[in-house]
Amino acid sequence: MLSLLNWFFEILKWKHLVQSVKSIPFKTAIEQTLGAHTASLFTPNRIGDYGAKALYFASELRPKIVGLNGIGNLAQMLITTISGSIGLFFFSLEFPLHFNINAFSWSHYAIFGCIGIILFMVLKQFETPNVWVSKTIAFLRSISLSLFLKTLLISGIRYFIFSFQFYVLLQWFHTDISYLNAMMLISSMYLLASILPSVFIFDVVVKGSIAVYLFSFFNIPESITLSCITIMWLFNVVLPSLIGSYFVWNFKLLKS
Repeated sequence: MLSLLNWFFEILKWKHLVQSVKSIPFKTAIEQTLGAHTASLFTPNRIGDYGAKALYFASELRPKIVGLNGIGNLAQMLITTISGSIGLFFFSLEFPLHFNINAFSWSHYAIFGCIGIILFMVLKQFETPNVWVSKTIAFLRSISLSLFLKTLLISGIRYFIFSFQFYVLLQWFHTDISYLNAMMLISSMYLLASILPSVFIFDVVVKGSIAVYLFSFFNIPESITLSCITIMWLFNVVLPSLIGSYFVWNFKLLKS
């Protein structure tokens, strides 16, 4: 039930965003959201969702569709960041965190440096880099405050739903943890997991590893933590992707 609510608000958010460009029925929003979800599973952090949703629209609308999708993801990330930061703050008060900067070897810094140089060289190839910058600024200015605030509200509701779903699973396994402590750990987990790049298959591994570490501070058995993560993954990721595969299979490219 909570998984259905989770995806209901994700679909509603997309319908709300697209409405500023083209009005679509809720059924179409379902097809686009679940179809893009399936198509993007094997891309890092599901970045393929941007291109997949854009393909449902005429070519002249695709740049703006990509931008609107970015607004939706930004709103969700803001909620995740704010909630996770609060959770980590209270977690660090109770369990001081110790980060060792020497944990990264010189090779890691070399890799990050090379990536930065490559990105700089690629950007230098553009003769007029200010063009896409100005277009981006113009697009952001075209987004009304009410549109963004409503998107932020829907994102917040969705975040509460899947966070509460995790808590319900913890209670189902008869864990002895209060709601506030659970939310502190859950929000911290989602924030830390959002920072690490992952694909469909490894998403459950990343979240599982982080969750096992965090919940161990409250003596939650590893088996219970991993069971909760797996159930969440199956109902919120795998099952919707199976439904979305139907829409991917019947997809027809709209050229104009």
